[in-house]
Formats: sequence, structure tokens, C-alpha cells
Amino acid sequence: MFRTSSIKLILIWLTLALGLYVTLPTLLGKEAMDRVSAVLPSFLVPKGTVKLGLDLQGGVHVMLEADRAGLARDMVKQLQEDVRRVLRTERVAPAGGIVGQQRGVSLRITDNAARAKVLPKLQELSTPVTSAVLGNTGQKSLEINDMGDGLIQIVITDAELNDRARRAVEQSIEIFRKRIDPEGVKEPSIQRQGLDRIVVQVPGAKDSKEITDVLQPGKLEFRLVADPGAPPNEIETLPSDDGTGPMQVERRVMVRGEDLVSADPGFDQRSSEPIVNFRFNVKGAQAFAKVTTENVGKPFAIILDNKIISAPRILSPITQGQGQISGRFTVESANRLAVLLRSGALPASFTLVEERTVGPGLGRDSIASATLASTVSAVLIIAFTLATYGVLGLIAIIALVANLVLLIACMALLGSTLTLPGIAGIVLTVAMAVDSNVLIYERIREEQMSGRSAVSALDSGFTRALATILDSNITGFLAHAILFFVGTGAVKGFAVTTCLGLGTTIFTAFTLTRIMVAAWYKWFKPKAVPI
Repeated sequence: MFRTSSIKLILIWLTLALGLYVTLPTLLGKEAMDRVSAVLPSFLVPKGTVKLGLDLQGGVHVMLEADRAGLARDMVKQLQEDVRRVLRTERVAPAGGIVGQQRGVSLRITDNAARAKVLPKLQELSTPVTSAVLGNTGQKSLEINDMGDGLIQIVITDAELNDRARRAVEQSIEIFRKRIDPEGVKEPSIQRQGLDRIVVQVPGAKDSKEITDVLQPGKLEFRLVADPGAPPNEIETLPSDDGTGPMQVERRVMVRGEDLVSADPGFDQRSSEPIVNFRFNVKGAQAFAKVTTENVGKPFAIILDNKIISAPRILSPITQGQGQISGRFTVESANRLAVLLRSGALPASFTLVEERTVGPGLGRDSIASATLASTVSAVLIIAFTLATYGVLGLIAIIALVANLVLLIACMALLGSTLTLPGIAGIVLTVAMAVDSNVLIYERIREEQMSGRSAVSALDSGFTRALATILDSNITGFLAHAILFFVGTGAVKGFAVTTCLGLGTTIFTAFTLTRIMVAAWYKWFKPKAVPI
């Protein structure tokens, strides 16, 4: 029991010291850490801290759902283009063209030889559907059926639509993060829920509209205003945001917002009105230069999310790949538009499912209630442990405090957010830590009652309790790990805190507690363990 190498002791005490160091920002608070930062060099000041969740400090909660119907329409349009490309390559013209349907396209090729030549090429459009977890699922993206009488139907499968929705949600999470927190200081929680939903929580935010505004699609297009005599199938009527009423524009998109490399708010030098300055990449700059050179004198519509926000007239060719968007902007709306454009367009449209604002008063009440409950439970645990196990109980309490320090340090290093369920996980960790010490001490009591000496009872108690404690803690870890992977929101917070607590409990029970008990025995050399 007393044979602990010096290297092992150093590593254990370094771990505890590092845990306390990382925990300082959380324990001291922002004002105290600001004073510490003013004294110490910046590289010595710990940065990580445990953030309070929405239920503890208030904020905005928004749930969004991907528009699967809109996603399917976009997929059908892309499928039409792919089929058209195949037919063009094979020099085959379908009778009646390529007809778009709700979940696919149909075309009729009456010539048997042409149909036999085209079908294998169309089959190549169907690709395997992969899963982030399972890899190749064995399913295909398209079902291509020869219906007879020359009719060919191409249907987008459910597996492909589900996979596209999943990928769209994953891409959108990062885009939302860039829009909501462009400076990286708000630390929002943005998580996928189910297959096609996203939950956005911004602790500390007060205005839900401020959050929902930046979650709009942000699809920017540059199109020419339609000439009066343009063919009806080549024009589209779109609403205007500047109060001038609907306007007819060409369906053809000249330049897309995807080619933007920067978008920043600014002010017009002549009118001092808020504007947004933008700059294209090489591809966008070339396209923008070409269209402005060929259409001098014509109005050029700037369209955001299918609404015309500005339609300035092209006064001269713009060949430098940069320009400005003007409209009836305020400073706030210009800044919001710049953020939208910088972060890029969303791969899918989203509808607002749930929106709520949680006031800070509820959080204060929750913290007060949780603090009271934790204090009462801690006092009762300390009283019971001291009354039952005496000096060994005191050692268990010291190990318990170290356990909590390490738990908070792990949460700070991982950037975890503390919520009410997380506090419940901490309380459960305290109970499990005490339970581990009870198992060890009761085993020591049994060994001593069987006639063993004090040192033999101590050594045997720790050794024989190890298997039981490992079994119970590993089982609990697996159960809470499953909760983390299948749960969402508050359930995840509870699972993370409890899993970390299980790990720190095993560490403190069989390293720190054992070392302190060994040190106590070496110092006092009791004839019997005072349990």
C-alpha cells in the first residue's frame, strides 16, 4: 500500500494543481480574473471557463426546421440539368421535353435504339447513398424505371433526400455560428435535433428578433431588370424591399453571392447613407465585369432571398470586382446584411418552429434553488461521513472537494455549458464519489473484523473494492454515454457532466484517497483503523 513511486506522486499532484489552475476563472469570476490578468503575463492566465446555460442566465431559444419540400425542388432542378446534359451528350431529344415532378423527372423517348443508348447513361446518375456512421448504406440516390411506351421515370429516393437534409443541416450549423457570433464572443449553443431540425440557444441575448433575422437564407443574386418585350418564360416578377413595388427581372442569374469574398458595412461618401461594400473572387469579378460592360445604362437588380433590395443603373463598366449595395438601410440592417453575405447562403431554407426568450430572473431563481439544494446535501454528506468514519471521513471529504475541482476543470477545458440538468449531474457525482469511499471503507472494516492488522486491512480494502467500484462506474458511464449520443439539449448536458464526474471519481478514489490514507498511517501508525 505504501509503495508509490515518486513519478506517480508527482503526476498526481501535478494533475490536481493543473485542475485547480484551470478552475480559477470559474471559481473567481470575471472581475477577479481581470485583476489577476493585470498582474500576470497573458500566457500564464487561464482562459477556459464553464459557461452558464440558457436556463441559468437567460437568453434566446430558437428551433428551426429544414424545408424538405424546398430541398426536394432544388434537387429536382439539379436532376433536370443532369438529365439534359446526358441527352445533349448522346444527341437524343425527348418528346415533350424533361418534365419536373414532385420527387423526380419524367421523359419520353419513343425510339427504342435511342432509349437503349440513353438508359445506361442515366443509370450512372444514380450514386450510392453514404452515411456518416455506417458508410455505404447499400441504397441508391435515384430510382430509374422504364415504364414502357417510351416513358422513363427518374425518382429521388427517400434515402437520398434524408441524406441531403442531414448534410444541409450540418452545413447550416456552421453558417449559423458565423452569423450569430462573428466575433466569437457570444458562445451560442447550436445543435442538430433529429434529422432536419436545429436548436439555437444564445445565453445572455435579450432580443429574439435580432437572432432570427440573421438566420434567414441569405441567398444573394445579381440579375438584369427585364426589358418590356422579353419572352414571358424568361422573366420573373419579384417583390421590392425599397417601396417601389414589384419588378420584373430576368430569370437568368448573372452573378451569385457564392462568389463574394468580402462584405462590409460602410457609408456612402456622397449621401452618408449606410451601405454594404462587397468584393468578388476572380470568377465573380470576371462575370461582373462582363455583364456591366455589356449592359451600360440598364438597371441591375440586387436580389436577396427573392426580394429586390436595390436596382441601380449601370453607369459604367465595373471591372475591379467590387461594388456597393445601397438601399433604405439603417446602420444595424447594413451590418446584418454584411454578416449574412459574409457567412454565405444556406444550403436549404428553414422555417421557425419554436421561439422563446428566457429572462435572467428565472436563471437567478434557478441558481438560488440549486445552490440551496447543493449546500444542504453537502452539509448532510459531510456530517454523515465524519460521524461514521472519523478521520478517514475527513480524508474522503478532501478527496471529494478535489473531485469537484477536477470535474469543473474538465468542463472548462471542453468548453461545456452548465445547465440545471448539469447541476443535477454534479450532485449525482458527489453521491457517487461518497458511495465509492463508503465501499472502500466498509471493505476495510470487514477486513479488520476478520482479524487482519491495520495496514493489511487498509491495503486489502482498497484492492478488493476496486473491482466493484470500476464495475459500477463503467456501467454508469456507458449508460450516460448512450444518453449523450441519443439525447438532445438538457439531456446531453446531464450526460456530459455525469460521465466526466464518473472519470474524476475513479481517479480520486484510487489515487488521492489512497495516498492520503497511506500518509496518515505512516504519520500516526495506529494499531487499528478507527472506523
